[in-house]
This record gives sequence, structure tokens and C-alpha cells, in this order.
Amino acid sequence: MRREPEAVRDLAEALIANGEEHGFPEWLAWGRWFHGWAIAELGDIERGIAEMEAGMAGLVPIGGSPRQATTAAMLAKSYQKLGRIEQAIAMLDQNLERIDGSGERLDEAELHRVKGELLEVRDGAGNIESESCLRKAIKVARQQESRWWELRATTSLARLLAKQGRRDEARMMLAAIYKWFTEGFDLEDLKDARALLDELSA
Repeated sequence: MRREPEAVRDLAEALIANGEEHGFPEWLAWGRWFHGWAIAELGDIERGIAEMEAGMAGLVPIGGSPRQATTAAMLAKSYQKLGRIEQAIAMLDQNLERIDGSGERLDEAELHRVKGELLEVRDGAGNIESESCLRKAIKVARQQESRWWELRATTSLARLLAKQGRRDEARMMLAAIYKWFTEGFDLEDLKDARALLDELSA
């Protein structure tokens, strides 16, 4: 969640080693998943995706991932790096359908946010559905009182609105959530929000 792939890679390697040594299949699967995400973020995208998919497959026999929405969103962003937009959107839609059927709404906002970003990549900044997804992400995050997901979704929406020429609207909504935070300003999401605010205020 801190978006620090080097640290995640090192911790994942330790997790894999412990999983193999002690016969813990859940640790081993999660280690492969996070190691794959880290190396994909660091540039080895195809190998990273293969490890992420293997990690997800390893979780299936033991009941699946307890944070399936998050893992789907992270994998979708990696698919995006290879231009596999339709595959990413289809996977997100499957997970949104699963949420509607199960009622398990943990991290739901992130699914809507990533889908909104992918729709923008595919269809352009004027895409109505993209904006709708991002606003849905914000609504869900607020309902769940999840400020971090709200920050991410608002930053994504503000960036989209800025591309549409709606800079004042973008700046006001982003400033409102940004000022809620009182610490953690060294984290990537808050740095992204601050940089966008500065850009919108220029």
C-alpha cells in the first residue's frame, strides 16, 4: 500500500523462503504474489505478472485471497503496462460482480478507481463512464470511511477533470481530502496529490 517495490521485493523473498522451509502454502503464495508485483513495478513486467498469477493460483486451494479486490486492482495495473487493457477491465468487472454477489466489499473503491483509469486510457479523457467509475470509487470510500482509498480516487478524478479543463473543480475536491491528512507526507500517494495540487494552483 505504501508503493515501495524494493522493500516489498525483499520482504517477499523472505516470505517465500519461510513458506518453503516450514511448509506454509499461504505464505508461499503471498510471497510469490508480492514478489511478482514488486518486480513488475521495477520494470520486469512480464515475469512479474507471471509470478502474480502463480501466487493467485496458489491461494485458490486454500480458500482464495482474503483481499481479492486489492490483488485484482494491482494486477490490472500491471496488465495496463503491457497494453492488456481489455483483459484488465474484464478482470475488474468479474471482481465487481463477485462483490455484488457476496457482499464482501473490502477495498471495493480501488476496483472502481482502477477501472476508471483504464477506461480513460482506452477511450480518452472525455469518457463519461471513466468519470462515473471514479466518482463511484469516492462514494464507496466515503461510505466506508476509508480516507486512503478516497485520496487515491480523488487524485485520479482530479487528474481526469484537469485534462477536461475543469481545473478549479479538480483543485477544490483534491484540496478537501488532502488537508484531512496530518502525517505520512513522505508516502507516494500523498506526494502525488501534493504535486497535482501544486500543478492545479499554478
